[in-house]
Amino acid sequence: MPRAGLDSAAVTEAAAALADEIGLPQLSMSVVADRLGVKAPSLYKHVEGLPDLIHRIAVLAANEVGDELRDAMQGRAGGDALAAAAQAVRGYVKQHPGRYAATTGIRPTGPDDPLTAALERTLISFAAVLRGYQLEEGDQIHAMRMLRSFLHGFATLESSGGFQMATDVGDSFSWMVSFIDTGLRATSDVPVPGTVHLDSRSS
Repeated sequence: MPRAGLDSAAVTEAAAALADEIGLPQLSMSVVADRLGVKAPSLYKHVEGLPDLIHRIAVLAANEVGDELRDAMQGRAGGDALAAAAQAVRGYVKQHPGRYAATTGIRPTGPDDPLTAALERTLISFAAVLRGYQLEEGDQIHAMRMLRSFLHGFATLESSGGFQMATDVGDSFSWMVSFIDTGLRATSDVPVPGTVHLDSRSS
């Protein structure tokens, strides 16, 4: 009999927490089972195996990032929205490196996969940031890829201790966000509301 109160959501939450603690590569069904106080075979009543579990963690993380972006960007536009979105992603990856790692390189299995909608939420938020700069249609995809690459690369390097120089990492992050804002403003032909103001020490 499965443990009372144990379901796929509870297994996923426990696995996500473990991924943050020990790193996604160290995650296994037996480690998750130990955390939940059950035998590993009993987990297969709730998830199909480790690949399915990691997929579920990716869905959880993508939805959480979507929530962070939505809340951070509420009522903001232009440079203010860019700064808020950037700090939201950075903060999430620092707090949840393991579960965020589950989203890297993963692809939805189809239109009905919950991951499809979860990832779309983050893209919609990034598109909203860029919409404030009123870029030419041909530049929008390039700008989207630049923004995602910057945020993903910086945050994952930081969370893995990849920055070793003495200069404050928060200062570098603020400088880069301001640099991107300046570049996007220069690309746009219209005035952009909002001014980048980012607390480099936060998150």
